[in-house]
Amino acid sequence: MIFKNAVLCNAEFQWQQTDLTIEDDRIAAVGPTDAPGEDFSGCRILPGMIDLHIHGCAGADVSCGDPQAVEAVSRRLAACGVTSFCPTTMTLPEETLAQSLRSIAAVMGKEPGAYIHGVNLEGPFLSPEKKGAQAAEDLQPPSAALVRRLHAICPIRLVALAPELPGARDFLREIAAEFPVSVAHTAADGACVRQALADGACHATHLFNAMTGLDTREPGAVGAILDSNATAELICDGVHICDTTLRLAFRLLGSDRAVVISDAMMAAGLPDGVYTLGGQTVYSKDGAARLADGTLAGSVSDLFSEFRHLCAIGIPVMQAIRACTINPARVIGAEQTTGSLAPGKTADLLVLSEDLQSIRGVFVRGRRII
Repeated sequence: MIFKNAVLCNAEFQWQQTDLTIEDDRIAAVGPTDAPGEDFSGCRILPGMIDLHIHGCAGADVSCGDPQAVEAVSRRLAACGVTSFCPTTMTLPEETLAQSLRSIAAVMGKEPGAYIHGVNLEGPFLSPEKKGAQAAEDLQPPSAALVRRLHAICPIRLVALAPELPGARDFLREIAAEFPVSVAHTAADGACVRQALADGACHATHLFNAMTGLDTREPGAVGAILDSNATAELICDGVHICDTTLRLAFRLLGSDRAVVISDAMMAAGLPDGVYTLGGQTVYSKDGAARLADGTLAGSVSDLFSEFRHLCAIGIPVMQAIRACTINPARVIGAEQTTGSLAPGKTADLLVLSEDLQSIRGVFVRGRRII
């Protein structure tokens, strides 16, 4: 297929008016061609978005152990401009996690929409003090053996860790060369987080949320992450982080380190109501999902909505695009195959209106989904 006359976000993340050719599931060429094709005048073409951290949407939960739920998430994400993702588990008993991963593995390679890179293991190695909506009774000390047992069921692409937990340093030294490790749900001070980064952690799970904050004489987890080379997730729904803080974070993280995630749960895309997350009751109302005590419990957002929010609050468009595409790809080592529009890469494309406000088409591995 040849896309003619569109303005596309090229491999250097600059706007370029040219043609784009895809063959089978790959981008064959970016540049003018005399061959006929479909006219995309008035459109802008971006790389497909990548959601590294999503628990569910459209009434489905990826941790429920049902392949049909994983398929439902795949379909919904594609409709929202996301072409690939990492289903994200909650803190659960090992056998429940194993069944969740079996259901995800059963869908990999046969996804009806967005495709799966592998699992984001958020828990069970988290702090009881900063557990958020995670189940306290299922938290446990870090275990490399558990990660490997689960990885044998379904590929794990990201492992969350509270670095202050007993055994965390040994855990990091053992697995950081095999799995990206993310500082997450942590009560650690800045010194502890800096040590974790030195020991091999390279990422931060939903920066600012469920971690120690930046203070005048104690940088906390937030300050240590910002003052490092680590990448950091940001939930940009206007609920989890205020707009001023988002602008500051993007300024400090720069073009390569900010990663937009949804952290969506099953209520995303559905009306206000009562839902569940990790076995806990969640109340979705007015764009936020909360436990009965008011604790935020994931989001009801999606990456395209968050991208539009970032543009609306003044984040440079190309920085916002990178944070939804190539940056998440780099976190999980997928940047050679997806995340930008370059010859040889998978044909994961998002076609938008000229003003970037509406989706005109989504292509996953060269196949048109919408």
